[in-house]
Amino acid sequence: MKKKNSAWAAPLIVMGFALIFMNSCTVSKPVQKTTVITNNTVIPPSNTVTDIDGNVYHTVKIGTQVWMAENLKTTRYNDGTSIPLVTSGSAWASLTTPGYCFYDNDATVNKATYGAMYNWYTISTGKLCPRGWHVPSDIEWTTLTNYLGGENAAGGKLKESGMSHWGTPNDGANNSSGFTALPAGYRQDDGSFYNINDDDMWWSSTENNPRGAWGRNVNYNYNYVTKDSYNKNYGFSVRCIKD
Repeated sequence: MKKKNSAWAAPLIVMGFALIFMNSCTVSKPVQKTTVITNNTVIPPSNTVTDIDGNVYHTVKIGTQVWMAENLKTTRYNDGTSIPLVTSGSAWASLTTPGYCFYDNDATVNKATYGAMYNWYTISTGKLCPRGWHVPSDIEWTTLTNYLGGENAAGGKLKESGMSHWGTPNDGANNSSGFTALPAGYRQDDGSFYNINDDDMWWSSTENNPRGAWGRNVNYNYNYVTKDSYNKNYGFSVRCIKD
């Protein structure tokens, strides 16, 4: 009996070792990440940054830089200090200190889409953007436009396409950069509001002279980006760039 049991037990033992060996050699397949494609365009995972007020902004990498893909909306510096809200035109015109506003002093209509407007004295505090971000210098703006083909070609690549917000013809707009510039308009140094649906104006952090600083502009009627020095009392939009 013992010899008989050994005869049929041996093959079973061999089979058992074979099964263990096969299982130990099984390789798990990696989990495949799904790529979302809409209209043949690959949409990368969404990245965001949140300001001190709790406003959440989409971000976009353009070349070596990471930018907010929306205009800044904050009413406080990144240390929690309130920025003065200045609605009076005459008070705005006489400012030599920080101030912000919304187009036509109407946050209900304009804040969510176009963001806030800041004079340059607000920029000069160095505390406007969320921590880890800053207002771009003139050189950083130039890096952006050079990457997009130079000032003569970059405007269309920055602007949101179509006429949902921009005026006709919104020349050259295709938003191929993902920057999604919107026509927020601006506040003149005399306190008046101008050109919503026509222009987006942004400050740089770079001073040009005691009364002026460098900025950038895109317009519905052309495909290029304008660089100019503006009076520090102008109210412009702000795009933050990652440190």
